[in-house]
Parts: sequence; C-alpha cells; structure tokens
Amino acid sequence: MKIVYLDNAATTKMSDKVINEMTKSFSENYGNPSSVHALGQRAKSAVEKTRHIVSQNLEVETTEIVFTSGGAEGNNLAIRGFLKANEDKGKHIVTSKIEHSTILKDFEQLEKEGYEVSYIGTDENGIVNIEELKQELREDTAIVSIMFVNNETGVIQPIKEIGEILAEKNIFFHTDAVQAMGKIKILPKKLKIGALTGTAHKFYGPKGAGFVFVDKKYSIEKEIWGGSQERNRRAGTENVHGILGLGVALEEVYENLKEIEEKEGKLQNYLETKLKSEIGKLGKKIKINGEKANRIKTTTNVYIEGADIQMLLVALDLRGICVSGGSACMSGSLESSHVLKAMGLTDEELKGSFRISIGKDTTIEEIDYFVENLVEIV
Repeated sequence: MKIVYLDNAATTKMSDKVINEMTKSFSENYGNPSSVHALGQRAKSAVEKTRHIVSQNLEVETTEIVFTSGGAEGNNLAIRGFLKANEDKGKHIVTSKIEHSTILKDFEQLEKEGYEVSYIGTDENGIVNIEELKQELREDTAIVSIMFVNNETGVIQPIKEIGEILAEKNIFFHTDAVQAMGKIKILPKKLKIGALTGTAHKFYGPKGAGFVFVDKKYSIEKEIWGGSQERNRRAGTENVHGILGLGVALEEVYENLKEIEEKEGKLQNYLETKLKSEIGKLGKKIKINGEKANRIKTTTNVYIEGADIQMLLVALDLRGICVSGGSACMSGSLESSHVLKAMGLTDEELKGSFRISIGKDTTIEEIDYFVENLVEIV
C-alpha cells in the first residue's frame, strides 16, 4: 500500500545522513564518555562536537547547552530545575492555555505542590494575549513559560515581545521550542530567553535525544541525580549516538534552511489552496485554524464541515495516509483539542478539525493523493 506521511509535527523520519553517521558511531564510539582512556575520549569528543553545533547555531556558549532525552525531560529540567534553584523568586508561575501537555501537566503538578499558576488565553488565531500576560505578572512571579510555535496549529508566538517584557521585570523566561527548532533561526539571547527546549526527532534526527539551553546567568538544579555529567546538571551516561545524530540533523537543516523553507512554503500554499477548492466544490465549509496568524510552513490545522476526525483519521489511515487529530502525545485521548478550545472553536468545529504537517521530503504528488482521497471520504 502507498504510504503518504503527513504527520511530521509528531515526528520526522531520520535523514539518510543522520542514519549513516549514527550507524558508524555504533561501532566507533562505544566507549563511555566519562572514561579517561582513548575510546572514552573519542565518545566524549562526539558529544562535544554536537554541543558546539547546537551552541553555534543558537549563538550561545557551549557551557549553556545541556543534553537530555527529549522535550518532556527538557521542559521539566528547565522549569523545575530553575524553581528549585531559585526558591526565593516566588511561588507564582505563568503559562498559556495552549501549551504542550509536558508543560500543562507539569504546571498542574506544581499547583499541587503549592505554586499559584496563571493560564494566559489567546485570540481567535491562537496568539497568546500579551495584555493579559502583562496584567498577570507580579512581584512574586518566578517564571513564565510560553511555547515558541504551537504544535497543533503551527502559530508562531510573539516571543520577542514577551522576552522584552519579562527582561524589564527580571522574570525568568522559558520557551518550549520543540516545534520551532530546525524550522526557524532562533537566537535566544537576542530574544531575551532564559531557557529553551529542543528535541532531535522534530528535525530529522533520532528519538531520545534533546537539549536545553540555559543562559549562564541562571542556575538550575538537576532533576536526575547520580553522576556529575553535563556539568552536574543532568546525571546519567550520555546517549552518545543519539546526541551525535542530533548534531548531524541540526547542522543539516540549518545549512539548507532557506531552501527547505522555500519548498515547504510553496507546498503549504498548494495544499491549503487545493483543500479549499476541492472541499468547497462539495458545498462544505472549510477553514484553516489560525490562518491569519504568522505560522511555520509545515503545519496546517483544518476544519471541514460535517467531518468527524475519529472516523476520518481511520479512513485516511486505511488508505495509507498519516495525519493527526492534534498533539501526538494526546492522540489516545477522545477529548477535544485544548488548543482549539482556547481559540474559541465551536463543538462542531472541534469535532471536525485535524492537523496536516508536511516535511522537507513531502511531494506535490503526495499532497494530490491526500486531497483526492480526503474528498472521497468526506
């Protein structure tokens, strides 16, 4: 059966270059990077090379990069690590209603642990309400965590403006940049970001390898205790091959970012234009959720009148087409999208909305196959 993969926001396929370099690494870099002998130092060198690649692309210092197992651990380390190391900052924390579950679940738990949480809303296009954020800031606000790009709609948040507001008040700013890394050039220090989370499998690298940037002017306490790896910020033997793959993937996408952006922009425009045209011919209402906002070129969240995503996704899957109802981490849930709810969609619109996410290897022919089959199913 023909497979058309349009769920790149959930995860991307590893690039051939990443696969080749990791395959070599399995037989060459098998030493423990904490060992002092030659094989151990070879493995350590692979880890440090990636640290250099990440820091170079973010224009930060190598000492400000901590390797993790991915986005969930990274978000927890940045948020909890800062709160534990800076208990004198206060017990009030702020996030938005459209964050990934790794942020929202963590903040829910922090509420149980005695923190007071303010949840900021969005406008109808899924952009965080800046005025509401300003009103919620207090003397005892310790941290604000707002995602860089929303994982369901692809909407880019006003990170620069938020960073400037928080810098004036000396409030720690964390951003979950999992959906932004590899798609947008991000310079956290210029954006006044205190900590930033990324993970390799969103930009054609392996699963199980991620990183956190933490500005050197801030201290964090480790969440995993044991050895003194990662400058005593994250215990445990480093995932050498995964970290190496992360570096190869990040370098590859940023070296070709302009070309990839241009291709994906044309594909997204073609996809959305064709969707509106073909579904419109059926007499059905169609809407791109967050269309008027600034979005990344890979993610399209669409509502189709009369569609039921539970049935639609299964029907598409039976034809070899992979799309998503929203966040991959919540795909087992029958609950409506909290992101689209925050944007004010009706129950009917929530029921009939789903996510299509293209990648650098998506083709026009695949989009044609998807739309043709979608029209038949609708």
